[in-house]
Amino acid sequence: MKGIFVASTGQHVGKTTTCLGLLSGLQKRLGTIGYMKPVGQEQALTAEGLYVDKDVILFKEHFHLNSSYEAMSPVLIPSGFTRDYLDGKIEKNALLEKIQRCGKALGAECDFLLVEGTGHCGVGSIIDLNNAQVAAALGLPLLLIASGGLGSAFDDLMLNKTLCDHYGVDLLGVILNRVLPPKQKMIATYMTRALERWKVPLLGCIPFDPLLSSPTMQDFEGLFQTTLLTGKSHRLRHFKHTRLVATTVENYRERMVDHQLLITPANREEIILATLTKHWDRKISHPEEDLGLGMILTGDEPPRPYLIAELEKADIPMLYAPVHSDVAMQKINAFTAKIRNEDIAKVQEAITLVENQIDFGSLSACKRP
Repeated sequence: MKGIFVASTGQHVGKTTTCLGLLSGLQKRLGTIGYMKPVGQEQALTAEGLYVDKDVILFKEHFHLNSSYEAMSPVLIPSGFTRDYLDGKIEKNALLEKIQRCGKALGAECDFLLVEGTGHCGVGSIIDLNNAQVAAALGLPLLLIASGGLGSAFDDLMLNKTLCDHYGVDLLGVILNRVLPPKQKMIATYMTRALERWKVPLLGCIPFDPLLSSPTMQDFEGLFQTTLLTGKSHRLRHFKHTRLVATTVENYRERMVDHQLLITPANREEIILATLTKHWDRKISHPEEDLGLGMILTGDEPPRPYLIAELEKADIPMLYAPVHSDVAMQKINAFTAKIRNEDIAKVQEAITLVENQIDFGSLSACKRP
């Protein structure tokens, strides 16, 4: 079986984002590419009524892959799974054998198999299915994704490589993600030197892209466990600016910008009305333009019906979260947005960005059969 196993050095490093670009680039160079997420932690329901890892749905639907969901997502870890495993209710070898069977079936269907792990190399150790173990069972070399940087990135790589060495997994290469553009050339130069001691190549240095970290209104619906009250057609809207408004309406008017997410108490009606005025002024002067606004209204009391009606008329997406504005802002700042299949703009941005930064020539040269 020809393929690679992709893992990261930690959570929220950009593994799925990188895999999107990898699969797209490999399709253009190697023919039929298969995809597999052997151990899934975040499951979703398919149109066929199957529970699979959410990333499997993204890759299968976006790339129109023909393989079955069952083969692409062999093992799921729902709530209580770990306890059942430790209680002896789940047999270790059965899980690994299922992954191997599915990997073999996918390998027979395609020219090259892209396997996406779950988190860093040690994730899944408690059920004897960490990424290094699974890569070894599939007989695949491992590609590590690390956060852009030097010292801390290399330290993380070292920890993960140690586990790979323990299970006899070859480290195929490294890709750095979310590298600050002004430091991209410098980091690529010195990380290449650092990796020479392992005889491992740096296969890509991907710059930070704000869009890929930008949540949508749909993400905020999930974060605050609520639904949009207005502007429901703009669930996938992204914002360039997020602003907590606790100032006077005069100061707010002076500092309003396009593509802004506004967070303010629902009883700050003068702020909401000022936003509506700005929206309609722009529509009158430039009917083809959209300010690209969004609102999260907070506080003990929801917005009054007349405000909801006005925001709906303006088609501005708004949701109400019954928390203090400061709490809402803290939750947003701590939130990491994931790529959704329906967010076509973000998926395509990820593919284009990553594909253009990966050295596929070196990747092809160092891949093992």
